Amino acid sequence: MLLIPAIDLKDGKCVRLRQGRMEDDTVFSDDPLAIASRWVQAGARRLHIVDLNGAFAGKPVNAEVVHEIARTCGIPVQVGGGIRSGETIQAYLDAGVRYVILGTKAVNMPHFVGDMCAEFPGHILVGLDARDGKVATDGWSKLSGHDVVDLARRYQDDGVEAIVYTDIGRDGMMTGVNVEATRRLADAISIPVIASGGITNLDDIRGLCGIEEVGVIGAITGRAIYEGRLDFAEAQQVADNFSKNPAQPHR
Repeated sequence: MLLIPAIDLKDGKCVRLRQGRMEDDTVFSDDPLAIASRWVQAGARRLHIVDLNGAFAGKPVNAEVVHEIARTCGIPVQVGGGIRSGETIQAYLDAGVRYVILGTKAVNMPHFVGDMCAEFPGHILVGLDARDGKVATDGWSKLSGHDVVDLARRYQDDGVEAIVYTDIGRDGMMTGVNVEATRRLADAISIPVIASGGITNLDDIRGLCGIEEVGVIGAITGRAIYEGRLDFAEAQQVADNFSKNPAQPHR
């Protein structure tokens, strides 16, 4: 299972939000490129970048920073936030981004997902951010009536590569990952799930590794690795060892 560091961009800086609130942010660095390099050196095999300004503006705002990270980091990059047109997707792919994550527009205009999967096969992920099983949109500011499993099944049929599933209630709160909700989603679909939200310690990593067999291929972590509560390299090693010896206890 991949442990994927999150680089959330706000006004060109690397920040973390609590429960998606733009006004409740912590700035961890003024140099996102240095942060990307830090995680690559720690053994990251993929980076997760979110243009927070873009998510609220409905179009990329920090694209130049994203492009520079993608061009220089040397590992696959997945990007979300304000991606609502084929032109934006093409620009990111041209810059070296491997995967783009569709969010709000995927929920509001579901046919857009199928169109983009056809135009950019192998590069489309959908981010489903949910609270109590219902999907939120517009930077988590609006809660829709859509069920997360129903939407995931539709996107699966459209041909997306994976679902990035975030439990909004846990994100940035250091309260532990919602393993059961993640399992229910992964069990319900045949495409991979990348978990996000609330990862705090090695027990959370082990918990997600325990449901790897139902299709949980990755876990995005942010605040815990920035605050030093979770050592990234150690956590990835735990995940690697679990995959090699799933029947063995890991402490």
